[in-house]
Amino acid sequence: MAKIIVTGAAGFIGSNLTKALLARGDEVLAVDNFNNFYDPVIKRRNALGFGSHENCQLLEADIRDRMAMEKAFQNFQPNAVMHLAAWAGVRPSLQQPEVYVDNNVNGTTTLFEVAKNFKNLRFVMASSSSVYGGCNEAPFKESADVD
Repeated sequence: MAKIIVTGAAGFIGSNLTKALLARGDEVLAVDNFNNFYDPVIKRRNALGFGSHENCQLLEADIRDRMAMEKAFQNFQPNAVMHLAAWAGVRPSLQQPEVYVDNNVNGTTTLFEVAKNFKNLRFVMASSSSVYGGCNEAPFKESADVD
């Protein structure tokens, strides 16, 4: 049984990933800050699908909060991190770049900084196809140029 931290666990993809990991027998620390990027009521409803599972701990915390993340990692002792937490959307990121940098870049950096203290920790970060911008070749390849 793996011990996996899932960030953005109450989002659409995160909640389905968390349910799948629990169904295969993994132990999950589901992390979400339940912000209002989209309706928190929907996120809380998503979390109902796994929040009471015996192998799941639900942590309401912001990934930018280094002390909270250090405590979570230390207490949970994960084998892996599945990092899905992010503010999405190209257009709004152009209108409020500082908010997106703070949430996405600084939040991810905090996770990397905390994770580097754990030997043999696997770290998977999901992103968006938007990073491939004007790439006309589909399906996208990881080796493709990004914008």
